[in-house]
Amino acid sequence: MKTSVRVPVGAGLAALLLAAGAVGCSKEDGADESPKMTPAAAVAKAAKNTEEIDSLRYRMTGRAPEEGRVEAEAEMQLKPTVAMSMKMTALDQGPDATAEIRLVGKAMYIGGGAEAAKEMDGKSWMKLDLSAMGAGEELNQLGGASQADKNPATESTFLTGAKDVEEVGTETVDGVKTTHYKGTVTLADLEKSLQDEDRATREKRRKSLEQYEKMGVDKLTMDMWVDGEDHTKQFRMRGDADKGPLDMTITFLGLNEPVKVTAPPAGETVDLAEMMKESQQG
Repeated sequence: MKTSVRVPVGAGLAALLLAAGAVGCSKEDGADESPKMTPAAAVAKAAKNTEEIDSLRYRMTGRAPEEGRVEAEAEMQLKPTVAMSMKMTALDQGPDATAEIRLVGKAMYIGGGAEAAKEMDGKSWMKLDLSAMGAGEELNQLGGASQADKNPATESTFLTGAKDVEEVGTETVDGVKTTHYKGTVTLADLEKSLQDEDRATREKRRKSLEQYEKMGVDKLTMDMWVDGEDHTKQFRMRGDADKGPLDMTITFLGLNEPVKVTAPPAGETVDLAEMMKESQQG
């Protein structure tokens, strides 16, 4: 039995997963607010509105280093506990390069369908104990899947670290009228901007920055589409990584909707920890 399963790094971006919010709602005393905010203020307000959210659905499309074009759809629950389900396809790796990731409790399940079953004695799912992630070469080979407990919406707040935010115009995204903003931000500037945030926000955003540091990205070009309620509807991130270009767009499809994620049947699942233990004993 083979003991390694390679998952496209795009999962980390989408799943990339996962620790702040996306399109939450935050009320302020805005009776005296100007109806027209500056681009920087509008982006900051949308970022602030990511703080309160229980669940979200999103779509990811674009290009990831090494893997090429990727597509994914996911739903995620953030409160009271984190749960996530994502289906992803690496379009440039053939028709069978599709994987499903589920996060249930402290376990992550990675399903590769019939192709994975050929490598795992007929079982199509692999179970990983998140507490052991990164504890050896086998786990490191999982790449982006190790990021699947992160919320991609955290990245939507990165534009607040840009010094050149400007308004592009009004555009419709998935039938929703939005205002389009753009700017560029370096990871160094993002690190500095965290100094003004509370501890919880710093930890969430710093965790998301790590994946870009590992890819070798030092600057991001960002686009952000904000709807009429000051919520992020969509954002796009572009940058040059060590192993190729990054160009990913995340579109938020819904929020605070019921999310139910269940573990795959035990009979179709291989436990990676047990498999590694047997391998060592052998």
